[in-house]
Amino acid sequence: MQIPLSRVITENSITALYLRLKGSHSFSALQVSISLNKVELSVGESKFFICTAIGEPVRLEWFNPQGERIAPSKRMALHTETSRSRLIIYNAIIEDAGIYRCQATDGNGHTEEASVVLEIYQRLTFQDVQSPQEFRHGETAEVVCDVISSPVPVVVWYYQDKEITEEHHSRFQVLPNNNLQIHQVTKADEGVYRCEASVEARGEIDFVDIAVVVNVPPVLSVPQQSFNATADYQESVTFTCISSGSPEPVVTWHRKGQQLEPSEQYIFNRLEGGRSMLTIRNIRQGDGGTYSCKATNKAGSQERELFLKVFVQPHITQLKNVTAVEGSAAMISCVAEGEPLPDISWRRASDGQTFVDGDKSQDGRFEVRGRHGKSVLTVSGVRLTDLGRFDCEALSRIGGHQKSMFLDIEYIPKFLTNHTIYYSWEGNPVNISCDVMSNPPATMLWRRERFTISTEGTANMRVHSAEGKSVLEVTPMSDRDFGRYNCTARNNIGVRYQEFILAQADVPSNPYSVRLSAVSQRLATVTFMKPDSHGGVPISYYLVQYKEVGSQDWRDVKSHSIQTTVVLTGLEPNTTYEVRVAAVNGKGQGEFSHTETFQTLPIREPSPPAVHGQRGMGKAYRLGLVKQDDGGMPIVEYIVKYKTDKEEQWMTKLVPGANDFAMLQPLQWNTRYEVEITARNVKGLSEPTFYQFFMPQKPDITAESLFSGLGLGAVVGLGLGALLLLLVLVDVSCFFLRHCGLLMCITRTVCSKKTATSGKGKEIEEGKAAYLKLPLKEENGKESLKPDTIEIKVHSDNSIHTKPDDSKA
Repeated sequence: MQIPLSRVITENSITALYLRLKGSHSFSALQVSISLNKVELSVGESKFFICTAIGEPVRLEWFNPQGERIAPSKRMALHTETSRSRLIIYNAIIEDAGIYRCQATDGNGHTEEASVVLEIYQRLTFQDVQSPQEFRHGETAEVVCDVISSPVPVVVWYYQDKEITEEHHSRFQVLPNNNLQIHQVTKADEGVYRCEASVEARGEIDFVDIAVVVNVPPVLSVPQQSFNATADYQESVTFTCISSGSPEPVVTWHRKGQQLEPSEQYIFNRLEGGRSMLTIRNIRQGDGGTYSCKATNKAGSQERELFLKVFVQPHITQLKNVTAVEGSAAMISCVAEGEPLPDISWRRASDGQTFVDGDKSQDGRFEVRGRHGKSVLTVSGVRLTDLGRFDCEALSRIGGHQKSMFLDIEYIPKFLTNHTIYYSWEGNPVNISCDVMSNPPATMLWRRERFTISTEGTANMRVHSAEGKSVLEVTPMSDRDFGRYNCTARNNIGVRYQEFILAQADVPSNPYSVRLSAVSQRLATVTFMKPDSHGGVPISYYLVQYKEVGSQDWRDVKSHSIQTTVVLTGLEPNTTYEVRVAAVNGKGQGEFSHTETFQTLPIREPSPPAVHGQRGMGKAYRLGLVKQDDGGMPIVEYIVKYKTDKEEQWMTKLVPGANDFAMLQPLQWNTRYEVEITARNVKGLSEPTFYQFFMPQKPDITAESLFSGLGLGAVVGLGLGALLLLLVLVDVSCFFLRHCGLLMCITRTVCSKKTATSGKGKEIEEGKAAYLKLPLKEENGKESLKPDTIEIKVHSDNSIHTKPDDSKA
């Protein structure tokens, strides 16, 4: 890098002056200067800075923009003399930008420093832009143009010497990463696109041309898909496929997964218009089946099938039903004849699965072997799920023939239930059920201690039989009838046994954790926990007994079903009771729980009534009364006293205790009333409840007559209309007086839309700038105390330009 002559002269002059001053010892003040004040440097370039100190420095040091002392490295070199230091920056990067300081220190520790501002920018650079770029027809293509610079460049795309804009090219969009996106690209979009990048601040501009190639996947059409022929008659068949695509696809012919090659039998022809033909000469028996033509190019491939059938009607001559034992092997044979011999396949009707010659199921149990018109389906390890119909189908080039057979499975008896323990008690009959599934049907016997129970039964045992089911009815008469019973099921495949236990039921154990809650003068709620044992028989209900302390007469209350909460009613106030709970099942009642004691509340004066008011008709007022706690005795009456707020004399009204309201009348218009309500039972009076209400002014007769003919809906509608009119008047007033309100919002919205529409062309030329209002920032990041704002213009290329705003925040 060459240093300007003026800069060299300046540096030499400073050095000479320093030496003269130093020699005369007449100037000892420390001064520091750097050869450059501000430097712009592109990424990858190198630069050096010379720092000169006047005075008597003992140390010269450089500091980076982060305030750290610079130590020599591969990219930053330091050459320091007594009063001169040179900082060299090699291969500058963006992070090197900032303020560099040179600091000189004399022998007294006094320091002086100078600084230089280094600005780093990135030149326009296109990074590995590929051309051509290929895309598939119909997909969303993204033409890559990777360009970097600082500040961020403005990228414009051109096609056929015209700028690409979203306004005129609805399918084209320039992405934030400067790539060009083409939605549903077509062959018509193929051509050369220019990616032009510019940096306005430096007047830098460059471009790259990118060839876009659109590959169209092959499209195949088959004029005729199915062909028929007869073998051994020197017949020929010609298959035709018509293909299109870009680049022009290559068409190949296939059969049974293998590509066909030209031969005396297979003749290939290629004509204009993408027509490809395969001619099969001298058709033989083995030529029947599926053929396919396949078109392939860079964009993909497509394959179409064609079928050739050679006919001789097949016929199935032998197929029989088969019976097999579960777990053994079953062999099903199907024999067919025809010319040529047909192919035989099997189909399982239960799930539609098919088996052909050579097939073997995933579990290895089904296997097909065939030869000379005979096919054998072997089923190993026969299962009950194999039971059902199997279809044998013989197919040849003429057609097909199908017959069905049935595979029957015989198996040892299987018990269908795991319920083997039954409970009962002496005199209570119980049915022990033995359910069996078997083929052929099984004979069933019951045994008890090595003795067979006859079908006629005994004095306390009976046997009820049905297909697949035998029920032993036992009525235990003594302990000897409880124990083990054996059900034996037998057929010609084998025998199975199942043991049942008849256990003696017991009464339930006692409930526990008895608790009393919600105890009042007349009511109490009893809750408890279920017993640990139900005795083998489900609990029917719970028995709750209670009595007064000192009494011998227990009173019974049954629970609802097996609920563990029971409410005791009809209790006497201020009385101590005992309560206990027992569970009851079919065997009987279990033991009682631990006895709990509780005491009902004593009779007292009632609680103050709750009051709510509602104006009645005319000069009447309806006063609602809500009974609270009656203190254990019914409310006899309510004593209602009322007067105006200006009178001293109370008026009294007695209301029966069964009533839930009191009607006060006649009353005075436009008057406030005070009310005092007291409830009374035989024990005495409650505390009073105080209430106030206001009788309105006497209704306007004219207004009443005006609205008396209108329904509730009409009156509400008129009220809403008046309210809406009032709101409109208020909004208009706000619009003209205070410039606010709904009307002002609508006006601003309409005006802003018009302004945006009129400036649309200018907005496009300026890069569709968007404006943001941000508070002015100081260098340290804190907000300035000035109320001014700056206007930031953000272009579509993400570059930012600012200018002061005249308006105040």
